[in-house]
Amino acid sequence: MNIVTKLFFNSFLILILISSCNDNKQTSAFDNILLKEPFNQLTDSIKMDNKNADLYYRRSILLQKNNFSEATIADLQKAWDISGKEDYAFELSSLLLENKPVAAEKFIMDALKKFPNSIFLSLNLARSQAAQNKTDAALQTCTALLQKEPALIDAWMLKAQLQEKKGDVPGSLLSLKNAYTLAPFDVQLTYELAFKYAQSKNPKAITLADSLIRLDASASHAEPYYFKGVYYYNNNEKAKALQFFSEAILHNHNFLDAHLEKGRILFEQKKYTDALSVFQLATQVSITFADGYYWLGKCQEALKLKQEAKQNYNRAFGLDKTLTEAKEAADKIN
Repeated sequence: MNIVTKLFFNSFLILILISSCNDNKQTSAFDNILLKEPFNQLTDSIKMDNKNADLYYRRSILLQKNNFSEATIADLQKAWDISGKEDYAFELSSLLLENKPVAAEKFIMDALKKFPNSIFLSLNLARSQAAQNKTDAALQTCTALLQKEPALIDAWMLKAQLQEKKGDVPGSLLSLKNAYTLAPFDVQLTYELAFKYAQSKNPKAITLADSLIRLDASASHAEPYYFKGVYYYNNNEKAKALQFFSEAILHNHNFLDAHLEKGRILFEQKKYTDALSVFQLATQVSITFADGYYWLGKCQEALKLKQEAKQNYNRAFGLDKTLTEAKEAADKIN
């Protein structure tokens, strides 16, 4: 073998050895995390057995507990790629849903090719579509899912939200009723249904609110009284509405919606000084309550306190740029 050939052959061997070492090293974009405690032992095990999906999954759990979301996603993706297990697909889709609904939808669509009858993947598909404001697609997914699984409460609740977004109030109410039938002791669900009844002037709002009050042994929940206030307000029984909004505030001093509704009734009754006191209290409860400052400005303007009103209108708009009526009201004051 001549010297040139020998040098070339030796160089070739060195390149192979370097390549082999790099393959064994298993470098990762997250090595600065994975090579440290408490992940390093699992990382070492993965280096020894890099086709073991369970090792990646166990490390993903540990990463999630320590709030390393991107590394968690990477490990779950690897576990899914290796094993193709439905559980891994569902957990990965749920994690992607938190911040990456577009990626979540794409991943779920692919996973559903393998598990077309997966209930929870289909539910996460609807959620990912809803998060992207694909309301019609999300509704279609919910409807198809409920045809297969009519007892899926989460699907009924999501469908109710989507129907409300579409302006289908009767449909939304029916979906909530279906969910409530399946879980009548779910307090949060009962709250949602009672509020929906109150908004639609349905006397069942009072029945549900009273049942919630009876269940509230500590008498610490303001919501049932608020629902009754909304019902009576929508049925033009302002005195009763005022009574129950006040009752809600007694049960929870920080219930801003109750302050707002109480103040609005007093304003409508031209009791501007009383309304002013309510909104002053509300803005003391929360110094960032934009609606409170807006209504405070309306009361002050009605009381001819124009400069104070202008100041509070501007403050309201500064806190919430969507509150354009506050800016318009401020601009009208000279």
